[in-house]
Amino acid sequence: MDGLLTGLLIPFAGTALGAACVFLMKNRMRPGLQKSLMGFAAGVMVAASVWSLLIPSMEMTAAEGIMRVLPAVVGFMLGIGFLLLLDVAVPHEHIDGHGSEGPRSRLSRTTKLVFAVTLHNIPEGMAVGVALAAAMESSEYISMAAALALSVGIAIQNFPEGAIVAMPLRGDGNSRARSFVIGSLSGAVEPVAAAITIMLASFIMPLLPYLLAFAAGAMMYVVVEELIPETQEGTHSNLGTIGFALGFLLMMTLDVLLG
Repeated sequence: MDGLLTGLLIPFAGTALGAACVFLMKNRMRPGLQKSLMGFAAGVMVAASVWSLLIPSMEMTAAEGIMRVLPAVVGFMLGIGFLLLLDVAVPHEHIDGHGSEGPRSRLSRTTKLVFAVTLHNIPEGMAVGVALAAAMESSEYISMAAALALSVGIAIQNFPEGAIVAMPLRGDGNSRARSFVIGSLSGAVEPVAAAITIMLASFIMPLLPYLLAFAAGAMMYVVVEELIPETQEGTHSNLGTIGFALGFLLMMTLDVLLG
């Protein structure tokens, strides 16, 4: 139970620590640093999707041949479709976006920024939740250490994400305390999504391979649709690429050593 609670809370702690940067830095984050951090987050998410989610999904499937990869393929595409639906249905605005996305709304820019990060955090919370559920049900394929490694990896990539949310809010005129609170709360959806996933998984354990791949697909949607394009806009795109490589290698190493 201690490991479960720790796994649920670590990612949120990463977001809160990142948001706390608003007390230490100036009102605006340098574009080069922002691209590096976003690339790093993308690298962590890609590595986590492969090593912590897709590979265990296929290993948990007892069938052979094409049927062994079928749950991973189906779950992955459902995850992509789920995030695509949210992207279309929820009004939001990205930090470097050109106007709002989703349906028209009179919501403030701050609220739309938080919604955008919430969309990012839902699949990350689901990924942590399904990994913890799989570890509790069948440690042969995913150990609790591997699930916690995923939680730590998500927390590491949440650190820059928390800073990337809080700093623009401060730059828009919000107080440091308000920017910190909003930046921190943007990550609150992760333990909630993780807990809901764990509760659902306890009733549908045969679908765990699909759920693992679903979380991977949802995270990959965020990477391809949002993070990578934002790191490649304008100058210093190479910093985003370097950040991606570092994040990917770190998450891969964590999973292999702790899994």
